[in-house]
Amino acid sequence: MELTVWTYEGPPHVGALRIATAMEGVHYVLHAPQGDTYADLLFTMIERRDKRPPITYTTFQARDLGADTAGLFQQAVVDAYNRFQPQALLVGASCTAELIQDDPGGLAEAVGLPIPVIPLELPAYQRKENWGAAETFYHLVKKLAGPPPENRAERRDGQPMSCNILGPAALGFRHRDDLAEVSQLLTDLGVAINLVAPWQASPADIARIGEADFNVVLYPEIADTTARWLQRQFGQPYVKTVPIGVNATLDFIAAIADITGIDPAPYLRAHQSRLPWYSRSIDSTYLTGKRVFIFGDASHAIAAARVATEELGFKVVGLGTYSREFARDVRDAASNYDLDALITDDYLEVEARVQELQPELILGTQMERHIAKRLGIACAVISGPVHVQDFPAAHSPQMGFAGANVLFDCWVHPLVMGLEEHLLGMFSEDFEFHNGATASHLGGTPRKAAPQPDEGEQDGTTAWSEDAEKALGRIPFFVRGKARKNTEAYARELGIAHITVETLYDAKAHFSR
Repeated sequence: MELTVWTYEGPPHVGALRIATAMEGVHYVLHAPQGDTYADLLFTMIERRDKRPPITYTTFQARDLGADTAGLFQQAVVDAYNRFQPQALLVGASCTAELIQDDPGGLAEAVGLPIPVIPLELPAYQRKENWGAAETFYHLVKKLAGPPPENRAERRDGQPMSCNILGPAALGFRHRDDLAEVSQLLTDLGVAINLVAPWQASPADIARIGEADFNVVLYPEIADTTARWLQRQFGQPYVKTVPIGVNATLDFIAAIADITGIDPAPYLRAHQSRLPWYSRSIDSTYLTGKRVFIFGDASHAIAAARVATEELGFKVVGLGTYSREFARDVRDAASNYDLDALITDDYLEVEARVQELQPELILGTQMERHIAKRLGIACAVISGPVHVQDFPAAHSPQMGFAGANVLFDCWVHPLVMGLEEHLLGMFSEDFEFHNGATASHLGGTPRKAAPQPDEGEQDGTTAWSEDAEKALGRIPFFVRGKARKNTEAYARELGIAHITVETLYDAKAHFSR
């Protein structure tokens, strides 16, 4: 284990809690010591839910370790059933309780409850949150799904094909809004929705999951394992395309049409995104070629790279993920941009890569937002982990044509504000700007460059003249760090100890060749 300030994912039992909290009629009994109840706050404070998540903790204490913790767990199971009357019960252990090896599954089974009990074996020291969510959803469906239908009922004339929408969960990045957008898209195409899971699905709903003709996987990190099992057991094909961006949405609609035989032309005539026109408009031409660094869960990172290059004209200079289970997919995507993918769950490694690349825009998680603020780089959040501000009251999807509009706004506006920031900095010495134009939307203080050694003593070998520093300050803040780094490298190579304005421009010419 490693002590850290931030983590991209919690332990796997948090993933299990995300599934239980998303569903109706499911309760989770977690064998955990006192102090492991922090998970409640993720839902009540971050997601702003109006009720506690459906979980019962055993909350054993140190003095209980010398007694019967197994009996304490069984009593918690009985109490949870009597109080909440769930239709199905999840049981498992937190990372700390895992060490005492009490076997929650066997203990709960011995109680003899009249409802399905799903034991979860989630190795907390080898796996993380999204894997825990995927395993929990898979075992729930495997336990609760009814037998495969012998023959799906013959459709009456005009009866639409149906699908299951899989993946939306609690504490998911824009999951509620994505679900609303995709559900409307499918309905407008003429596809019936058999059920959505795990979001607001009950065990009784899961029992009829095999009645659908096919599955739509919105979030592979959560639903891919389950979709593969349903394909094997029920013969249900599934749509793998995640509809983030205009082109991916068109591919998603084409995949639906291929399975159902529906003609998508009427839908496409009535529904379009404004992103293509906006990105071709004169106001967006200065965005072309902007250097962007992308990091997040695998699905959102891969989708963001495609949107950035194909639909906004950005240049992807870095692509990575913390989702090790999908590392191969991200590496394959990165190879399309001649990049080596960054696969890590260490935010310090991500920050080091950002400092090295000096991008003009970061598309990442809540962690990258903090990194961007420190380095003075424009940023937009595209993936969990997220903070309360990424659960907006307004409808703000990432998927579908409406989601593409949201992407344009969220990604382009930071760059527009960055241009404004640069202009304010350029004219900050004019008298009418004094005492009024120094506040910055990126941090509240005038921006210089990314954090550097003391001015005039970089590396102990180069110093900057006052005029050179002023000239450097006129370079846009989002590339100023790279300009400083290149100039100092140029000066060291030529043995120049004092950087002047001429040195700055000579270095610019040198690196522009």
